[in-house]
Amino acid sequence: MGNQDAPAKAGTIRHFRIWRGDESGGELTDYQVEVNEGEVVLDVIHRLQATQAPDLACRWNCKAGKCGSCSMEINGMPRLGCMTRMSTFDENETVTITPLRTFPIIRDLVTDVSFNYEKARETPAFAPPPDLAPGEYRMQQVDVERSQEFRKCIECFLCQNTCHVVRDHEENKPAFSGPRFFIRAAELDMHPLDTRTDRKEYAQASQGLGYCNITKCCTEVCPEHIKITDNAIIPMKERVVDRRYDPLVWLGSRIFRRGQDGAGQSPRDPDQLGVAHSHAGASHEPGAETDAERGLHWGRQVPQPQAPAVDSRGRLPISEFAFDRPAAPSPFGDDVTFPMPAKDLNYAHPEQQD
Repeated sequence: MGNQDAPAKAGTIRHFRIWRGDESGGELTDYQVEVNEGEVVLDVIHRLQATQAPDLACRWNCKAGKCGSCSMEINGMPRLGCMTRMSTFDENETVTITPLRTFPIIRDLVTDVSFNYEKARETPAFAPPPDLAPGEYRMQQVDVERSQEFRKCIECFLCQNTCHVVRDHEENKPAFSGPRFFIRAAELDMHPLDTRTDRKEYAQASQGLGYCNITKCCTEVCPEHIKITDNAIIPMKERVVDRRYDPLVWLGSRIFRRGQDGAGQSPRDPDQLGVAHSHAGASHEPGAETDAERGLHWGRQVPQPQAPAVDSRGRLPISEFAFDRPAAPSPFGDDVTFPMPAKDLNYAHPEQQD
């Protein structure tokens, strides 16, 4: 009975600095807010809205770490407000809350994340076999488990926000989809019922997979603990280059193509495709390279050697075995600087007809 009559434990007053403003500018504003035991940052924001700042804008929905709405930066780290406990900070520590830095400000802690939805619309959808109706799909459990990790994504876009390719280089956004959509491409590429064969080519040519230098910052901030870099991006990069740099795969593809063409002439000969071509994965799948060209056009003439160069002993250089075409030159040329200027890029979706 004595415990029931005891007064509730009073909260402590903590110091917060919260960014207030809009697209025209703003500043960090200091607040003293009561914090109770067991609360998260989003609880504090709600109390602040109810007591001192009713006009404070903050996006949230489920408060259970499953909708991804309350993404923000807390003491400089991209986090979910509903999953960041106040007990993780020292009692005398100032908690600074700012909006996602990578995306345009709407107001206060709310940012315009439409960039991500535009990239989602550009990503080719799942393409099941045409002879299977919904309900007839059958997969092995090992295949289900392999891609299930990537299905845990709640689209909080913290990985998109922390990726320095677009965080520090606004000009890269048109050519770069980001980690969230790399795991989507990887999931579909390993899906046994997906009939598209150019996922790797599209990731390289139109999603900017080559821009990623695997710093693993996206993995570090993922609230669902998806191993974005190790299990999605790195395997995708490896599959993109396997036919270009693996001598056994290269030799096997040459033998396979020769078996289809009695004259021994490759049906994917660059002279038949035209001068401009893409080195995006070089999977030799029908139509894959054409689709890649439509997504990434260099707008320059790339010289094509007529015969492979040999050394003084008449032997082929190692580069002849490393590339899938004889003496293939760099598609970038010698006059290209990065990031690529917008005038040299064409961001057309491969599915677009016009």
